[in-house]
Amino acid sequence: MEEVFILIAEDDADDRFLLQTAFEENGFKDKLCFVENGIELFDYLAENKGPTGNTLPRFIMLDLNMPKKDGREVLTELKQHNTYKNIPVVVFSTTHNEQEMRRCYELGANSYITKPNSFESLLKTVATLRSLWMEGHTISA
Repeated sequence: MEEVFILIAEDDADDRFLLQTAFEENGFKDKLCFVENGIELFDYLAENKGPTGNTLPRFIMLDLNMPKKDGREVLTELKQHNTYKNIPVVVFSTTHNEQEMRRCYELGANSYITKPNSFESLLKTVATLRSLWMEGHTISA
């Protein structure tokens, strides 16, 4: 059976906690995997393959402003990589700028979400993400 999980690249510990809580409160029982920067994201993808060797996250939530390798660099590399290019990427950033959003879509982002400013809004955002990316989607390498 396919392992279902979401890979979240977020360097802020408070944001990681809020996301974990919001997914749990929305009834998400599958695995959330957190990394703190783009280098850790690629290390995780390379090291944590399932028994069939092709277990990929259902989608990646990607913060743009991270240390070591930022979200723009990660997005570019993901979409140029034969194994990872089909993984949906949801940019999840505090940056609410039309030019930045357009750039992310041009780089291959599937969605761009500005981080909500309340926990209630985050719960709604997580519910929407789950309905868009978790129900009936499979990813092939």
